[in-house]
Amino acid sequence: MTGGRAIATAPVSAEAGSGRDAILRAARRAFTQRPYAEVTIRKIAADAGVSPSLVVKHFGRKEQLFNTVADFGPEAAELFDAPLDVLGRHLVVTLVSRRRALKSDPLLRVVFSLGNQDERSLLRDRFHEQVTDALTARLPGHDRALRAELLAGHLLGLGATLSLHREGAGALASPEHIADLYAPALQKLITG
Repeated sequence: MTGGRAIATAPVSAEAGSGRDAILRAARRAFTQRPYAEVTIRKIAADAGVSPSLVVKHFGRKEQLFNTVADFGPEAAELFDAPLDVLGRHLVVTLVSRRRALKSDPLLRVVFSLGNQDERSLLRDRFHEQVTDALTARLPGHDRALRAELLAGHLLGLGATLSLHREGAGALASPEHIADLYAPALQKLITG
């Protein structure tokens, strides 16, 4: 904001938001599919359709961008933001709605890091801490850690299925209808 000029603020922030989202999508693809050393800001910028300087403006150095990609905290907070008695339904509706709005899955990037022994293992560690452990802490009763792992698996499976069948029946169904069918299994794991 220079000199309090409100005229330039609205269009710039709208473009910045879409550029930021495109950068994040490109960075998620890059960091989950290639070793850290092979990923460059220049390539991420090209994949996002933006300049390298815009990547740096939004995220700083490559290390900072990687840390943003490896952070599941904001997504987990949104996914888990419901009382336990309706959490299963909330998980499904939120996951499907978020996928559609952002054109990317909030959790699925962790799957692409499996089997890799470089920095991508940080994705797995953060997923475990920010998703599975966070779920474990919320669940009542016995076998909480096992149930949390199974819940995480269900969410990843739903994301993978929707990705695999991008133009299938799931693409035509409302998030609420998908929740009607899918959430009861999740809710059983939640309540024990």
